[in-house]
Amino acid sequence: MAMTAAAQPNSAGWRPLFDGKTLGPWRETPFHGGAGKVRVADGVLVLGAGEPLTGVTWTGDFPRTDYEIRLEARRVLGGDFFASLTFPVGDSYCTWVLGGWGGDIVGLSSIDGWDASDNETRTYFTFENGHWYGLRLRVTAQRITAWIDEKQIVNIEIAGRTVGLRPGDIKLSAPLGFASYNTAGELRKIEYRTIAK
Repeated sequence: MAMTAAAQPNSAGWRPLFDGKTLGPWRETPFHGGAGKVRVADGVLVLGAGEPLTGVTWTGDFPRTDYEIRLEARRVLGGDFFASLTFPVGDSYCTWVLGGWGGDIVGLSSIDGWDASDNETRTYFTFENGHWYGLRLRVTAQRITAWIDEKQIVNIEIAGRTVGLRPGDIKLSAPLGFASYNTAGELRKIEYRTIAK
């Protein structure tokens, strides 16, 4: 990805993936069914409530491993996942589900073929509509770690494990994408940085 002056890393190495003004390299994900409207308004990337899925997929360059991505997200309307993040893990992909299966399950889909609702990354988190949450995900060849508001939510060793996507349309979010399910979500301050080996 050619970096403009605005995309230069800051002192901590974070590079923006969203300028708050346009979709830029993000494209609406061509999910089947009645996707909600994707737009940018007031510095926020809006994922309208779809029937069932709405999302955006990154079309620029992005690392396959040894990186962190962070953002702020909030659920605006609805009661299911609102900012689930599909991301690369070496030669595969995985999804960090945020508020799935009725609104409170958080975890990774999939580990060894098991969805977030059924593997050891499953945890429960109460998301309040209208509240901004700080999200951060770290991926290395050995481990996936994730935080909500600086509270560690996921910490799993992946060496020797099978990491993949659950069957279905979520594969259209690869290599990097956000999705909501029958729910309206908003995203802002999306950034990433590489991790020194």
